[in-house]
Amino acid sequence: MPTLNLFTNLPVDAVVASDILKDATKAVSKIIGKPESYVMILLNGSVPMAFAGTEEPAAYGELISIGGIGPSVNGKLSSTIAEILETKLSIDSSRFYIKFYDVELQSTCRILEM
Repeated sequence: MPTLNLFTNLPVDAVVASDILKDATKAVSKIIGKPESYVMILLNGSVPMAFAGTEEPAAYGELISIGGIGPSVNGKLSSTIAEILETKLSIDSSRFYIKFYDVELQSTCRILEM
């Protein structure tokens, strides 16, 4: 299950949050090549955050997936999510950072069994 955790220091109202969740779900599904029904997006607004020494609008993301990611996919996904955040929240793409985790199926299954 691809999971994208997004954090921003901006407040996010319900309408904008819904739009971001929908757009990000479609983007992750399409770019990674997994069904939307497997994609989870979490959006956390008003998170105290400094980036490059300032508290100007910024965002951080973590994408966790069992396969489907790699250098070319990561670049495309990063720019697409940055574009969504710039369009919906006016966060400049230079103030967005995303970390990718490709996890193995076995380690994920063990976590779920606990």
